Amino acid sequence: MILPKVRDPRFITVRRGGTLSHADHHFLAVWAADCAEHVLHLFEQERPDDGRPRRAIELGRAWTRGEVAMTQARTAAGHANAAARDLSGAARHAAYAAGQAAAVAHVAAHELGAAAYAIRAVRASAAEGDRAEAGRHECSWQRDRLPSEIRELVLDDQRLRNDLCWWVFDC
Repeated sequence: MILPKVRDPRFITVRRGGTLSHADHHFLAVWAADCAEHVLHLFEQERPDDGRPRRAIELGRAWTRGEVAMTQARTAAGHANAAARDLSGAARHAAYAAGQAAAVAHVAAHELGAAAYAIRAVRASAAEGDRAEAGRHECSWQRDRLPSEIRELVLDDQRLRNDLCWWVFDC
C-alpha cells in the first residue's frame, strides 16, 4: 500500500475540499507520466505487443490537456496494472508505474507511486551489486525533472511516505 491511510489535504483538489490547485494537479500528473515513461522500455522489452501501459501514460497526459475524462485515464490505469500481474521484476514495476501515473488523474497522491515503481523497475533491471546506485540515479533523474511549482510538495511527500514506498527516495 503506497497511499497513506489518512489523505493529505495537499493532494486533494480545492473543489473536493483540499488545497491542491487544478494547475498543480496537472503538474503532478505530467511529472508522474515522465517518471513512468522513463522506464516503460523495461516493460516493452518483455511484452512488445502489449500497449496497455503506454496507453495509460498517454491517457494520463491527455487528461492534463483536457482531451479525455478522468474516468478514461483511471480505466487505463487499471489496464496497465492488469498488464503487470503475471510478470515479475523490472517489467512488472514499469507497468505498475504506468498505472500509477494514469491514476493521478483520479487521485493526485498516486504521483509518488509512479515515481516509486519506476525506481523499483530500474533497481530490478540492474545487476545485483549495482541496484542501490541505479535506484539513487533514477531518483535523482526524477527530482531533476520536478517542476518548480510542485517541487517542495513532492519532496515533502517523498519524505513523509518513503517508508510506504520501500525507502526508494533515499537519494
